[in-house]
Amino acid sequence: MSVTALLVLAAEEAESSKAAFYIGGGVLAVWAVVLSVIGLSRPGFPASKGAARGVYAVSGLLVAFAAVTSILTG
Repeated sequence: MSVTALLVLAAEEAESSKAAFYIGGGVLAVWAVVLSVIGLSRPGFPASKGAARGVYAVSGLLVAFAAVTSILTG
């Protein structure tokens, strides 16, 4: 049995709790507001290429988490 089939089977048999999506989406929304406030108050944000990569990585992980949990709980 493939991994995809196991995930589908587990999703069908599990109770459909949307808590993970609500938490992930909430964290993503807070992250977006914090980045907006920092970006508007500091014109040079992020200060370095490494910091920019960190912001991109965290943002990408949060978006991926929210997307995956929305699919699994939908």
